[in-house]
Amino acid sequence: MAYDEDLANRIRELLADQDGVTEKRMFGGLAFLVHGKMAVAASRKGGVLVRTDPAESDDLVAAPGVERMVMGGREMENWLYVDPGQVQTKRDLAPWVERGVAFAATLP
Repeated sequence: MAYDEDLANRIRELLADQDGVTEKRMFGGLAFLVHGKMAVAASRKGGVLVRTDPAESDDLVAAPGVERMVMGGREMENWLYVDPGQVQTKRDLAPWVERGVAFAATLP
């Protein structure tokens, strides 16, 4: 399944005022990078992937529809998958996009 174009457009809209945003197709989805650092992605599974501080992951996965991303059978400590049902509106999506951008900004 390809990523959700509507979701990608909503992410674009939220990132419109952010400097240094680029897009890159990855793993069947569409990643949004800020100054070359991946921040958030429209997943091929229909939700969003969000780059987060690993120290916050345990608290964040306690929310409904949020889980650690698994790649190659390994849980990724700093990437979360947010189910499509949890990002249906701009109000739902915006905090996740902001979280991903904020964490990407801390990376060297």
